Amino acid sequence: MTSTVTVRVPAKVNVQLAVGGRRADGFHDLANVFLAVSLFDSVSATPADALRLTASGPDAGEIPLDGTNLAARAANALAARHGLEPRVHLHIAKDIPVAGGMAGGSADAAGALLACDTLWGTNTSRDELLALCAELGSDVPFSLVGGAALGRGRGELLTPLETGGSFHWVFAVAEGGLSTPAVYGECDRLRESAGTGAGVADVPAPEPSDRLLEALRTGDAATLAGALSNDLQAAAVSLRPSLAETLEAGTAAGALAALVSGSGPTCAFLAKDAESAASVAESLLASRTCRTARPATGPAPGARVLA
Repeated sequence: MTSTVTVRVPAKVNVQLAVGGRRADGFHDLANVFLAVSLFDSVSATPADALRLTASGPDAGEIPLDGTNLAARAANALAARHGLEPRVHLHIAKDIPVAGGMAGGSADAAGALLACDTLWGTNTSRDELLALCAELGSDVPFSLVGGAALGRGRGELLTPLETGGSFHWVFAVAEGGLSTPAVYGECDRLRESAGTGAGVADVPAPEPSDRLLEALRTGDAATLAGALSNDLQAAAVSLRPSLAETLEAGTAAGALAALVSGSGPTCAFLAKDAESAASVAESLLASRTCRTARPATGPAPGARVLA
């Protein structure tokens, strides 16, 4: 048996996040266009007497190291599926911002599933792994798949998308995180206060933008810049008004476009090329409107076992 299996798994940015009305179960239907980007966590699985979790890297101290962690839940779910005891030590090497709207926790869950499946030799089918991912959280299936995809339902029903090249990004990481449920709640509140209503009957069914999908397919960054959208952005800025200054600083620095990534508070900036991305990152750091600014490219591959 392999002594340690390490899986590398990417962050994501939502290049479109169209949010439908609040359903009876409290969730919202989405048209969620995911793009995996080259900020990665690594999850290592090593045989142990019992399930144990450790973490290292930036913000590792903010990660719960108990059974509430999605990676621990993933190991438990896979073990239960195969009638095993989850005797594994999972170590998460963090580089994806914590609670930053880039699916870091979901990435760790997907990484843990693949690492444990490889370590234990359980040979779980891709479809089964994706079903387990969907049970763990709406963003977990995409973390396994990577690349670019349209997410329907809560975001867990994936259709892979064609991309025509590499897109250059800068991610401005804020101090502290934002709660995803709180941001969705604020989105509902803003819709209700605007008089439009927040229920399924009040909000148009979410649909992907044809222009955005075509820009991804052709690798056209300028067209993609004009098509980026996030229905949660107003809610994230409402809860964290300082994000407006970050978005403005990146745009002023020459970014083609700016948006909040997912439920935030990380802000994403699309750049023309690698040189422009480096310049935008430098300007964002100098603006003191964010804690760090990280260039990255997308699409990036999904969860992969490292040799």
